[in-house]
Amino acid sequence: MRLFRHLTLYMALALGANAALAADPATLEALREDSLRRLVVHSTAKDVSDKPFNLADDAGSATLQDYKGKVVLVNFWATWCAPCRKEMPQISELQEEFGGEDFEVLTIATGRNSPGGIRKFFDENGITNLPRHQDDRQTLARDMAVIGLPITVLLDRDGKEVARLLGDAEWNSDSAKAIVQAMIDAE
Repeated sequence: MRLFRHLTLYMALALGANAALAADPATLEALREDSLRRLVVHSTAKDVSDKPFNLADDAGSATLQDYKGKVVLVNFWATWCAPCRKEMPQISELQEEFGGEDFEVLTIATGRNSPGGIRKFFDENGITNLPRHQDDRQTLARDMAVIGLPITVLLDRDGKEVARLLGDAEWNSDSAKAIVQAMIDAE
């Protein structure tokens, strides 16, 4: 049965490899397996907030629109969040494999998370390749309808939201990698 599921996953990826079809909602939905089944793929891409968030190490501020041109996985999280602790190393693996000109993971600690607490969280979990951005006043999170943590949002190269998932997921799974690859191949 597992072989059949993997065969289906790779078949969907192969069929979706056509750049004109790869980011089609139906194609992305077909790639969802296991914990990624909870990924809600929107029928049409949605605009995202233009509210700023704080860059790590007091490097100023940015908006999600500053990342146009890349496929972006935005993870809203907090240091006190147990599911965040579980999935952050997996998100780090996704950045390790796909990060570069076409893809980037943005981790945005929302709410009361001190820079020292964020650094400690990353150190304890062996995270060295993800940003430690903050939305300490939850301005961006509120505008993005973040109703719980973690919430992960997938943005296309136009800076629009194409999918979101409430709760933790296996972001280093074959399914997650196939979804990211399909998004990268789309444009």
